[in-house]
Amino acid sequence: MSSKVNSSGCCGGDHDHDPEPHHAHKHDHDHDHSHGDGDFNLKKELTYLLFIAILFIFGFTFEDTLHNSYYGIAEYGIFITAYLLSGWNVLKTAGRNILRGRFFDENFLMTIATLGAIAIHKLPEAVGVMLFYKIGEFFQELAVSRSRKSIKSLLEIRPDSANLKIDDTVQKVSPETVKIGSLILVKPGEKIPLDGEIIEGNSQINTSALTGESVPRTVRVGETVLAGMVNETGLLTIKVTKPFAESSISRILDLVENAGSKKAPTQKFITKFAQYYTPIVVFTSLAVAFIPPLFLEHGTHNEWVYRALILLVISCPCGLVISIPLGYFGGVGGAARRGVLVKGAMYLDTLTQVKTIVFDKTGTLTEGVFQVTEIVPKNGFTPTELLTLASRVESNSNHPIAQAIIQAYGKDIDGNVQDYQELAGYGIRAIVNNQVVIAGNDKLLHRENIEHDTCQVQGTVVHVAVDNCYAGYILIADSLKEDAAEAIEQLKKLGIEKTVMLTGDSKVVAENIARQLGLNSYKAELLPEEKLEALEQLIGETAGKKKLAFVGDGINDAPVIARADVGIAMGGLGSDAAIETADVVIMNDAPSKVAEAIKVARKTHQIVWQNIIFALLVKGLFIVLGAMGLATMWEAVFADVGVALVAIFNASRVLKIS
Repeated sequence: MSSKVNSSGCCGGDHDHDPEPHHAHKHDHDHDHSHGDGDFNLKKELTYLLFIAILFIFGFTFEDTLHNSYYGIAEYGIFITAYLLSGWNVLKTAGRNILRGRFFDENFLMTIATLGAIAIHKLPEAVGVMLFYKIGEFFQELAVSRSRKSIKSLLEIRPDSANLKIDDTVQKVSPETVKIGSLILVKPGEKIPLDGEIIEGNSQINTSALTGESVPRTVRVGETVLAGMVNETGLLTIKVTKPFAESSISRILDLVENAGSKKAPTQKFITKFAQYYTPIVVFTSLAVAFIPPLFLEHGTHNEWVYRALILLVISCPCGLVISIPLGYFGGVGGAARRGVLVKGAMYLDTLTQVKTIVFDKTGTLTEGVFQVTEIVPKNGFTPTELLTLASRVESNSNHPIAQAIIQAYGKDIDGNVQDYQELAGYGIRAIVNNQVVIAGNDKLLHRENIEHDTCQVQGTVVHVAVDNCYAGYILIADSLKEDAAEAIEQLKKLGIEKTVMLTGDSKVVAENIARQLGLNSYKAELLPEEKLEALEQLIGETAGKKKLAFVGDGINDAPVIARADVGIAMGGLGSDAAIETADVVIMNDAPSKVAEAIKVARKTHQIVWQNIIFALLVKGLFIVLGAMGLATMWEAVFADVGVALVAIFNASRVLKIS
């Protein structure tokens, strides 16, 4: 029955700065960061950093006294200890990369610069580079921790146990061990551990962790509930319909964990840029160290080496390495906070270029909850006979329209149904009590050459015919979603040039909805394959860098969602097709969330490019000053760390998008 109305960055090295959702932030520190579950241990990090800072301040304050000790042992003891504690991770990563044949990354630059500073007896400067880099790294961790809290609700809804009902006993077991068809009890206050159908009890359930909606929803016997929802009031007995590995929450957790793996074009650009930038910096520094002393009389060899080391420190692209993935991670987290699951940074970038948005109708712009509102018999049939025939022929369909007819009939369906066939894009044919009964759209009547006097009906209509005799039609209502008109208005304000609706429903229904919502255009009475063809045509009309997004319910729109530049699934929590195929999943059915997703994407893109331009300008200025001898190692350190900190704080703003 589904076709009847068709409801339809870095530096080329092995750096460890890509913040990935859910997983603990990757670092190779020998000391324990205790991230474990991905939480930032603020107290431990601060204590460690404070200890290094005390060593450094003590050494810097009493540098002359320490230097005059026996062979300067005290000086080297204090500064080298602080150097190793603050820079061990950098040194180890640089060494590991060199063994792999990867020389040019920020770890290599800092290692060469600081070892060079030690060699010319600039110990405080060497420690300062590592210490202030570690301070930048600390703020990076803090920012990542804040970003992670935006999606923490998704991670916390993973149920720990299930109350498995076996005969008259209840056993607490792991959700992973519960099989389909098993019965579980969910008490008030407990998380629902698996997807299933309520077979006993009614309750208020809190869906905020999944959808962002704070208003509890009432559920009763026969309704479906999803893992991760919280049972608030009544005792529920639930029949499990999916194993935990296939439950909605399990799929969502998997998507959150892997969202960082799909890099945006901007991240890839910076990686490619760094492959050329870093070697140039290294060879320029070598030139500064060794060529001027050969031709210029003023300045010692040590002074030119010092300038070269300053260049290396200034050139470290830490701000870019840290802030770009952090900016995108913040964007993914900011979207999740608003009930929008974005599968990766690349889709945030694509969303910024969307100028055409194509909507499915049923379940996307409309509620998808159908009710029979009128029964119009013809040719001597009675309303009861018409509804009885329709309910029998629809009895094997799970489509919402079929369910609406069966619900309106309200009785047990009897009668012998044989040779049941679903006719894609048309309706259903079956033999009921030795009569050929068809139920479907107007195109089905024309295809079967059945005479009828009713073609244009306002609303969703199911025509019925028996043995080639027209029996009448049943009118079914489906209301617009509460925020559908607001969603289209918001998209237009954001500069979306074209909003289009594709539907298998009649032209009369489609025209009415398009007029109410202010859509630019629509195409109606489409077969599933025609919907894909229509989308291909619209993509062909989308010129240059402009992109097209398709928004569907994810149930029977998987091919179209997959073909669009950005596939957005509405109500995807209940649909495996949406979870697997869509690039963006709206977690609470609201079409207005599409505009929110675009806002987050645009703000993320803006912040990322602010960081790139700011970092490159500051780096360029200080490289010139360093080469001219107007910047010391301290200024180089503060320039490098300052850029990184500004970039980190700027990237964190993406979480505060209004």
